Amino acid sequence: MRIVAQRATYGQVVVDGEVVGQLPSPGLVLLVGITHDDTLATAEKLATKIWGLRILDGMEGITPEAWSRGDLSCSDVDAPLLVISQFTLYADTRKGRRPSWEAAAKSDVALPIFNHFVDHLRTLGAHVETGRFGAWMEVSLTNSGPVTIIIES
Repeated sequence: MRIVAQRATYGQVVVDGEVVGQLPSPGLVLLVGITHDDTLATAEKLATKIWGLRILDGMEGITPEAWSRGDLSCSDVDAPLLVISQFTLYADTRKGRRPSWEAAAKSDVALPIFNHFVDHLRTLGAHVETGRFGAWMEVSLTNSGPVTIIIES
């Protein structure tokens, strides 16, 4: 799995003019790519890592009481997550001008893993909103910091 985590004060996903997912408060926007050798165990491991990742320090919208605890993770302050499937994270651009998508898992493999990733975050206590798997999405966010981190399995 390849995940781009962006600390955000705002985030939303629109499909066909309808908002299908939105951060209700500051949190993380996660772009999630899945490759052929990813498993449900991979999804659980990365969900747990992201839920505890201490990258919210200095973020606008986090209460002053939370600051007294030091380095902050989503789990520390119940920060929400907006999770969006994005197979293009596995683009191979080494040859020519047209990206290859061979490293990205096909939908029938990727969807169950993506859903398990989201479900595991919710099991950990996260408020999770999502885009719509396989749809043409318009993603908007306000990156805070900016903080953008790539997490790979």
